[in-house]
Amino acid sequence: MKAREVKRAKLVAKYAEKRKALKEAGDYAALDKLPKNASPVRLHNRCSLTGRPKGYMRAFGISRIQFREMASNGLIPGVKKASW
Repeated sequence: MKAREVKRAKLVAKYAEKRKALKEAGDYAALDKLPKNASPVRLHNRCSLTGRPKGYMRAFGISRIQFREMASNGLIPGVKKASW
């Protein structure tokens, strides 16, 4: 799944300029002929370590589970477990 997301991201980047030009021109027939995975809507954030699609923390690029584990082990600088 991680490889599939990387492939989609490359396609989105490849066709970004072409999609923008076609949208401005209003040529939706030509836009429809582009690959489906070239649409940025089809991208989904995933954990860079495990590939987990849910519980993704944008600021760190990892899932909540990996974040908690790494924070507890002191692997994320500036982050520590709260206690009061």
